[in-house]
Amino acid sequence: MSEKERMLAGRLYLAFDEELGRDNKKARMLTRLFNSSTEEQQDYRKVLLKQLFRSTGDNIYIEPPFRTDYGCNTSIGENFYANYDCIIIDVCPVTIGRNVFFAPRVCIYTAAHPIDAGVRNTLLEFGQPVSIGDDVWVGGNVVINPGVTIGSNVVIGSGSVVVKDIPDGVIAAGNPAKVIRAITPQDREKWTALAEEYHKETKSKQKQQ
Repeated sequence: MSEKERMLAGRLYLAFDEELGRDNKKARMLTRLFNSSTEEQQDYRKVLLKQLFRSTGDNIYIEPPFRTDYGCNTSIGENFYANYDCIIIDVCPVTIGRNVFFAPRVCIYTAAHPIDAGVRNTLLEFGQPVSIGDDVWVGGNVVINPGVTIGSNVVIGSGSVVVKDIPDGVIAAGNPAKVIRAITPQDREKWTALAEEYHKETKSKQKQQ
C-alpha cells in the first residue's frame, strides 16, 4: 500500500511522502488564493472551493480565512455555510451532509498520533474519519475529534469538544460533549411560529413602502 492508501484506510503512515506532498501543496495553493480573495469575488471563491474539495453542493459559502490539509478527502453537501477560522484536517475522509452551518472557529480533526512516545517520535501517525449528517448547526469554537459521527438534525453547543458519536435529533454540548436533550415537536412549533411572525411583519413593511 502507498502512504496515501494507508492514510485513508486509517493505518499508520508517514506524511512525508511525494504523493501526499503534492496533494498538500495543491491544498495550500488553493486555500492561499481563497483566503486572499475579496468579498467582490464570490464566484471565484466558489470555483476555488470546488477545485479544493472532493465534492460539494452548488450552494457553498465559507468565510475566509479557512485551512485544510488536503481538501480532496472532504465531501460537502448542498447548502453549506462555515464562518471565520474553520479548520478541516482531512487525513481521513470528512463527510458533511446537507444544510450544515458552522459558527466561527469550528475545527474538524481526523488526524491522530500514537500514544507511545517512542513510536510517535518516529513521525508515524494515523487518522479516523469524521461524518456529519444533514440539518446540523455547530456552534462557535467546537472541536470535532477523529472517528466521530454526528447524526442529522443536531445542534452542537459552542465550545464543545466532541469525542464520541452524537445521535440524530438532539442538542449536545460540553467537554466532552454530551446529549443535553432531544429536539422536540415543541421546538419546531415555537420556531415555526416565530418565523411566520417575521414573514408577516416583513410583508407588512413591504406593503407600506
